[in-house]
Amino acid sequence: MANVSPQEMANKLMSDGFSRSGPVAETLTDPITDTAMVVTLDQLRPYELDPRLTRNPLYEEIKASIRQRGLDAPPPITRRPGADHYIIRNGGNTRLAILRDLWSESKDERFFRIGCLFRPWPERGEIVALTGHLAENELHGGLSFIERALGVEKVRELYEQEDGKSLSQSELARRLKADGYPVPQPHISRMQEAIQFLLPAIPNVLYAGLGRPQVEQLTSLRRAGSRIWDARVTKNNLSIDFATLFQDVLMVFDSPGSFTAQRVQDELIGQMSELLGVDYDTLVFEITDSEKRWQLLTSEPNTPPGTETTGSVSTTKPTSPSVVAPPTSSSTPRVTEAPRIPASDTLSIQEGPATHPLADVNDDQYAKADHSALLQEHIVSPAETTERLQSIQRLVTEHVGETPPDFETSVLQAIPVQAGGLYPISDVWYIDPGLDTPDRLRVHIAQFAREIANEAGLEEAIVACDEGIGFTCAGISTDANTHSNLRGALLLLHSLSVPYQPDRTPPLRMPGDLGALLLGLEHSPSSQPTARLSDTSLVKLFRLVRLARRLLDIEADITDGDAALNGS
Repeated sequence: MANVSPQEMANKLMSDGFSRSGPVAETLTDPITDTAMVVTLDQLRPYELDPRLTRNPLYEEIKASIRQRGLDAPPPITRRPGADHYIIRNGGNTRLAILRDLWSESKDERFFRIGCLFRPWPERGEIVALTGHLAENELHGGLSFIERALGVEKVRELYEQEDGKSLSQSELARRLKADGYPVPQPHISRMQEAIQFLLPAIPNVLYAGLGRPQVEQLTSLRRAGSRIWDARVTKNNLSIDFATLFQDVLMVFDSPGSFTAQRVQDELIGQMSELLGVDYDTLVFEITDSEKRWQLLTSEPNTPPGTETTGSVSTTKPTSPSVVAPPTSSSTPRVTEAPRIPASDTLSIQEGPATHPLADVNDDQYAKADHSALLQEHIVSPAETTERLQSIQRLVTEHVGETPPDFETSVLQAIPVQAGGLYPISDVWYIDPGLDTPDRLRVHIAQFAREIANEAGLEEAIVACDEGIGFTCAGISTDANTHSNLRGALLLLHSLSVPYQPDRTPPLRMPGDLGALLLGLEHSPSSQPTARLSDTSLVKLFRLVRLARRLLDIEADITDGDAALNGS
């Protein structure tokens, strides 16, 4: 082949046979795999649905770091199909804003041209991008509660657009977890309530960073107040509804520097008291009680540390144990020194040479068996309860600063007995702080009286009331031919309640077989045992007496239950 000069080759390539016949591509397609690339600030935009609506609290610290070191890692970027600019894929909007600030301040090229990691736009691009930004913001700087709530609400809208149907809170929680941003269903409920009821009234407080605990206090206050308002408003002709009242009260406190949930509660209850004509303290009790119940029933219980029994056996000589002295109120019992327990009543092992590990295992098993047998001896009738209910009860007690009673650990310290019923008993003496009010005590006392009378088939004879110790006895038969056990049980309850009734009805004479009612009579093998109160009813009678004494102390404003006995 003859030598061809470059000019001749160029002329041949420019001939008609080598001309382009297809359309000219204006832009190149995006890579289909993760690709490193350099883009300029002009080509890069922040993500439009970024959940962060306020300035990152770490903005200045991040800016100082980037000024000195640059970006430690290339920010991930992506691009929607057909778009002419790139966007931040997940997180990084704060860093992008900082780069723009630094470029405008210094005109340093390293802040203008940025090494990035391009990732193709996925099929579920908007959902992936938004959940990615939510997760990334949680890891770097955090979001305020309302920002998370609005972000989750936007994700819910995207899910519903994708599925063409509405989502329940449980389904939304499941979908968020599957997409890498787990949010418990109770939190979602609080978020939606905050958006619907709080954001219109206190936007400044919420965007200033009001935390979840205070948001939960406000939403619980709204729910409790609404229930009480609906129950009482029927007796009043009011032109305002609770939703409007709540918003009006809340708007007054839209000041981040001085906001407290307690001030909102005080103002709301004060206005409800005036409008409904109900005593302020009564509303405080009802709302507080309702809030506690709702919060505990919707939260996940946590098993407190130290609740597991080790079942270990003492290897030292028994010492004088401390026992709980019966308190005169619902306060935490005082610890007093008890008499030394005889050695025969304790489980101990004398010190001796080390044994084979297998022997230790067997000893541990025996100790656990003895511990279980000890508990069973103190259970009259099993209290219908669950681990979750026990956890809730512990949370309520700890919330008000009391030491929660534990049946297993107090078996040798208090008056431990377990009896089932509407209000299960695990300790005859202890009174929960939430129960320590006259109204609540009367409810419990009347219920125990019904259950005791029900054993004799006379439950309908117990009438609950708001006076005295909480109940009266109706339809008591004075016929001596009436079965002594039936009449005796009702007369016993009557004798407890009648001295404290307003009409001061003289009590009926107790039958001579009261001892038989409580203790039973000796019986020979040829005769049937005398009917007596069952062990369960006896425990309930003890509990009834304990609560009634406390009720009378409260109403007489007596702090020392032994004052009368001491002659003071």
